[in-house]
Amino acid sequence: MGTLYLVPTPIGNLGDISRRMADTLAEVDFIAAEDIRVSLKLLNHLEIKKPMLTYHRHNTETGGQAVIDRLLAGENGALVTDAGMPAISDPGEELVARCAQLDIPVVAIPGPCALVAALAVSGQPTGRFTFEGFLAMNKKNRRSHLDSLRHEERTMIFYEAPHKLAATLRDLSDTFGPERPVSLCRELSKLHEEVRRTTLGEAADYYRDNAPKGEFVLVVRGAEPQEEREATLEDGLALVEKLRTEEGLSLRDGVKRAAKELGLPKNQLYDLALVRNS
Repeated sequence: MGTLYLVPTPIGNLGDISRRMADTLAEVDFIAAEDIRVSLKLLNHLEIKKPMLTYHRHNTETGGQAVIDRLLAGENGALVTDAGMPAISDPGEELVARCAQLDIPVVAIPGPCALVAALAVSGQPTGRFTFEGFLAMNKKNRRSHLDSLRHEERTMIFYEAPHKLAATLRDLSDTFGPERPVSLCRELSKLHEEVRRTTLGEAADYYRDNAPKGEFVLVVRGAEPQEEREATLEDGLALVEKLRTEEGLSLRDGVKRAAKELGLPKNQLYDLALVRNS
C-alpha cells in the first residue's frame, strides 16, 4: 500500500518551496493536481517530470477513486492544489477522509498556508481563532453562517475573491458593526502584497468605490467578551414558569431545577414562587 503526501505549494513566491516539498514531489510515483496546467509551471521550475492526474471539486468521486486505486496498488502519490495547503478549504479533505477509512497512510508536508500567514501579519489577536473559509454564494446560507458568528469572540478568518469582496464587506459590517477591526491581506507573498488594517465600515466604503485586485484573506477581530450577569430571583421565577408551561413540571420540581441551573437559593425561590402563585 502506498502513501498519500499532502504537498503545499507557494501562494505566490516560488522561493517559498522547501527542500522537503521539492524532494517529495520528485520521489512520488504520481501527482494529483487541482489544475495540471498550473502545477506544471511549478514542476517545470523544479525540473520534475511525473505522471499527473486531476483531482478537484468537480471530480471528487472519479478523480478520488483514481488516486485511491493507485495508492492501493502500492504507488506513492502527492496531492497538490494551485496554491497553499491541500485539504484546507479544499476538496482534498474528502480524499484524506477516504484514505483514513481505508487505512491508507497520509503524510502532511508543512509549508505555505494563506490563513496562517495572514493571521500572523494581521495585527489582530492570534491566541484563539476560527477559520471560516469562503462564505456561501446563496444569500440565505450566507446570512445564516454570519448570524452564527455574531457573538464569536475568537478572531475570524475568511477567504474571498476580488469580485465578491465588496458584497462580503457589506455583509460583515452589517453583522458585526462598522467599527469592528479588520485586516485585509491581499496577494500575500506576491509582488503587490498589501495589508490594510482598518474597520469593516471603512473597508466597505473604500472597496465600494475602488475595484479590488487579487485574492484576499480577511482577518476580523472577534466580539468583546460579554460580562456574565448573576441570576436574580426574578430570573428564577421566569425559568420556573417556563419549565411549568413547556415541560409540565410541578411548582416544587420547577423550583428545584431552576435553582440548580441558575445557582439560586432553593428555599428563597420556592417561597417567592408560592407568593406569586397564590
